[in-house]
Amino acid sequence: MDPAIFLDRDGCIIENKASYVRSWSDVTIYPQALQALQRIRKSQYKIFIITNQSAIGRGIISQAAAESINQRLVAEIESAGGRIDRVLTCPHTNEDDCACRKPKPGMIFEAAAQFTLDLKHSILLGDALSDIIAGQAAGIGQNVLVLTGRGHAQAKLPQAKQIPRFLVYENLSTALFDLIAL
Repeated sequence: MDPAIFLDRDGCIIENKASYVRSWSDVTIYPQALQALQRIRKSQYKIFIITNQSAIGRGIISQAAAESINQRLVAEIESAGGRIDRVLTCPHTNEDDCACRKPKPGMIFEAAAQFTLDLKHSILLGDALSDIIAGQAAGIGQNVLVLTGRGHAQAKLPQAKQIPRFLVYENLSTALFDLIAL
């Protein structure tokens, strides 16, 4: 069984957009994220992006357009020397009450079943408390809140003190450089 790194997309790898990422022109990749993904490319970890995309369920963007954005993001990561093994997307809204929308762990369990992952020795990184809650619910060993994207604001929420222990890092790069021994 392989350990995995689960990455939230918006706020962790790319900048959040208040009006949603609707096209490639809305994508701004954090340079430090590309460097971090290049550094861990040859690690033993499987690398996944797990992303809530309620804009699909709201009819703001089509499933095909979202997949195109994700494919282009993976291509950019690969051209910078990084690796992504799979992108998992939840297209649902909060009202849909699905099993895949974070803070529920459905996307993590889907990846674990498909790739036979060791979740206890895996790492989840995201910029929202819902990411942390999903990782903890799945039994992921290290859950990390990055302070990029919504991270600073999320860390200050009263709920942050109620969630069992999690790590906080400035960004994806500082977290992975500290957590992954290469």
